[in-house]
Amino acid sequence: MNLPQTPSFRLDGRHALVTGGSSGIGLGAAVALAQAGAKVTLAARSAQRLEAVTAALREAGHQARALVLDATDLEQALPAITTAGPFDILINNAGAARNKPMADTTPEDFDAVTDVNLRGAYFIARQVAQDLVAAQRPGVILNISSQMGHVGGIDRTLYCATKHGIEGLTKAMSVEYAPHGIRVNSIGPTFIRTPLTAPTFENPERVAWILSKIKLGRVGEVEDLMGPIVFLASDAAAMITGTSLLVDGGWTAD
Repeated sequence: MNLPQTPSFRLDGRHALVTGGSSGIGLGAAVALAQAGAKVTLAARSAQRLEAVTAALREAGHQARALVLDATDLEQALPAITTAGPFDILINNAGAARNKPMADTTPEDFDAVTDVNLRGAYFIARQVAQDLVAAQRPGVILNISSQMGHVGGIDRTLYCATKHGIEGLTKAMSVEYAPHGIRVNSIGPTFIRTPLTAPTFENPERVAWILSKIKLGRVGEVEDLMGPIVFLASDAAAMITGTSLLVDGGWTAD
């Protein structure tokens, strides 16, 4: 009898780009992919921080390099991505948040958050995909979204608007690029302890609200996302595209 074989979760020989890769979820993603065998390019605005985390990955025996990149400066970012690529895997992670009541949100707030979370994410994903098409190679685009791309939240109209947009982008992009063998998915984390969420965790009322919504009774850690990221980037997820994997501790279950 020929028994079925579990597809590999390994990423040896693949080149991954992680935007926002110098801290938080991006750094966790870079470590996870590198541990699975991928060569990782970490992209972020801070050259000093990038060099430090890249050096740490190399010291741990992984293949890693830094790419200074601002997701809001597409004239600089897109050519840099093409020059450094093509990338077999994109972790489209660079993000921003200005959480406040909608009545207090300014046009400047709107532009600052959408420039990173939606405009930057859209065109970076397009560039990686187009470079793969030109090279006639399959690949994986993984957009780091949020549970807030599926529900609403206190003081989060702007953030929710961008993440709901990412979910729409993920679905439509997956349809367009499936004929080229490019899979496009998103991950929707709950509140994860990162520098971006630190202000929220300083507010006891917000922490109580968060814990009341997460059925597993705790906030998320970066490590909670590392396995799902490797899974969706690997051949183990070869038939998964156009969907969102919610890593939310049950927040959206009811």
